[in-house]
Order: sequence, then structure tokens, then C-alpha cells
Amino acid sequence: MTKWFNVGKIVNTHGLGGEVRVISKTDFAEERYKKGNILYLFLNDHTPIQLTVKTHRTHKNFDLLTFEGYNNINEVEPWKNGILKISEEQLTSLDEGEFYFHEIVGCKVFSTDGEEIGIVKEILTPGANDVWVVKGGDGKEYLIPYIDDVVKSVNVKDKSITIELMEGLLS
Repeated sequence: MTKWFNVGKIVNTHGLGGEVRVISKTDFAEERYKKGNILYLFLNDHTPIQLTVKTHRTHKNFDLLTFEGYNNINEVEPWKNGILKISEEQLTSLDEGEFYFHEIVGCKVFSTDGEEIGIVKEILTPGANDVWVVKGGDGKEYLIPYIDDVVKSVNVKDKSITIELMEGLLS
């Protein structure tokens, strides 16, 4: 049974030449969308469609992709809302201190004092650094910047993260 990992969602077409607009769910977009790379398109309950990246560029907050053999809007129009994924075998090893989104989402977050803050529900990529959305036991959501001053340790095996509570972080 193959394990799949989301790298993006096709939200629209772009132009007439078969280009699609993608909201990325990967922090390795340059690597994932490199020319010649294989992605799998998941639409509803259909068998995944294997696609080979032909071109990649960024425009506004989107990644724009074309795929080998798909050269006009009519061929890619039905792909709207499709999810682009890679298989577990396509994951590459990361450097020290780097993590895949799926390794961080679901981790419990603790303060350096051992107080449980909540669980990472989502990762936002607004710019300079990632922001982890942590849902507390009280239902509140906290935005934790992934910076050295705040994130002190990450243990993906134990699914636990320790953070330094800076002033105003949880308010």
C-alpha cells in the first residue's frame, strides 16, 4: 500500500497553454516542481494520473505548472480541485533541523516548563519563516513562528516539540 503526501492543490487554469495554478502544500516547491519530476494527480475516487513536470514558475502567491503532453486549457480544465501528491519513495532525506510538514502536523507542543500548549494542526508559509498553527486544549489557536528563539527542540519520533514562551506569544 503506497503512502501519499500532498504537495499542492490545483485551484485553476492559467492562460490557454495547459498551465495550472497551484497552491503549494510543500516547503520544497523548487525541488518538487523541477522539470522532469513526477507528480500524481488525485481527482475524486479515480486512479491517480502520473504527470511529468514540464515547466514551473511562480506568479503572485501561486506556483504555475505545465505537464508533458498537456498543452491546452481543455485538457487541464477538469483538474481543478485536484490534489498533487508524491509517493513515500519520492521523499528525500533532509538536513539536520529540516522537517517535512507531515512530520510536524500532529506533534504535541510543550513549553520549556513542560506545560502542554496544544497540537500542531497546520503549517503556514507566509514568507520569511514558517508559522505553525497550534490548537490548544481550550480550542484556541496559537501561531508559533518556526524560528530558533522560539522552537527549542523537535522530536518527530516522539511527536513532541518544545518551545520558549516569549512575551505575547500565546495572547
